[in-house]
Amino acid sequence: MLYFSVIIPVFNRPDEVFELLESLTLQTNKNFEVLIVEDGSEITCENIVNQFSEKLNIQYFSKVNEGPGLSRNYGALRAKGNYFVFFDSDCIIPPNYFQIVTDALSVNYTNSYGGPDMAHPSFSDIQKAISFSMTSFFTTGGIRGGKKSLEKFHPRSFNMGFSKEVFEKTGGYSKMRFGEDIDLSLRILEAGFTAQLIQQAAVYHKRRVDFRKFFKQVHNSGIARINLYKRHPKSLKMVHFLPTAFVCGTIFLLFAGIFFPFLFGFLVFYFLLLWCEAFFQYKNFKIAFLAIPASIVQLFGYGSGFLISFWKRIVLHKSEFHAFSTNFYK
Repeated sequence: MLYFSVIIPVFNRPDEVFELLESLTLQTNKNFEVLIVEDGSEITCENIVNQFSEKLNIQYFSKVNEGPGLSRNYGALRAKGNYFVFFDSDCIIPPNYFQIVTDALSVNYTNSYGGPDMAHPSFSDIQKAISFSMTSFFTTGGIRGGKKSLEKFHPRSFNMGFSKEVFEKTGGYSKMRFGEDIDLSLRILEAGFTAQLIQQAAVYHKRRVDFRKFFKQVHNSGIARINLYKRHPKSLKMVHFLPTAFVCGTIFLLFAGIFFPFLFGFLVFYFLLLWCEAFFQYKNFKIAFLAIPASIVQLFGYGSGFLISFWKRIVLHKSEFHAFSTNFYK
């Protein structure tokens, strides 16, 4: 019988933790415990956690700042369950989530699984546009894993689970500052374990609330892709070059379009494609228009991070952490 340990690393986000824990109290299947790991926060969520002490089987831990990966390991070492589930603190969990996962694993047990993310109706228009850019087939959302995935599915830590046996054999998350979840997903498969996408086990994922923070997030993801390549050479696929190709292609079209204006038509067609898909999804003109800059930020952020990391790590042979000299969360 599966008993889940829900492990959530937190850094200065008490309000988000409240919403997440509140959603967990509404689960139709309550066969889980919750472990909150405060990762050196200046603004802690201990008081928030205490409010749920009678509603959830919950434990609170505080530790020095090491990043989310090692904080997840910290929680796993103290978990009592035989299957660990990881959420980001900016997630809201639908009430039937654990019943869906339990049913899926009962029919087709795998040592690890992952699920997709989506936008909650309460999210702002910008958050919904950002969610679109991160899940659309016409952006790098197409390489995140799913029915439309352009590569083999690899669970991501905002919505990921694996057995205690996996943790014991792989050692859990590495010290990577970004991309640590994909690194672990790759090591899980390399160790001979199995994984699956549970399409119905989606979570509402807030991500970033403005384009500046969103750019930095995806920029770091682009950097991480080269770091993953250095650890797992076979993991780098041609599809991972698409955002970089978009950056270079867009710059070329903007300059060449000065002399050959018809070239601007390629960009206009692509933006129209994004607008139509976003409007079909949300039935909202504003969100459809915001989806265009959100997708541009997503592609330019990821593509530029990929280029910078390629130059530093492949050409200059810098170390993995050279690109992440500042605090993980800043």
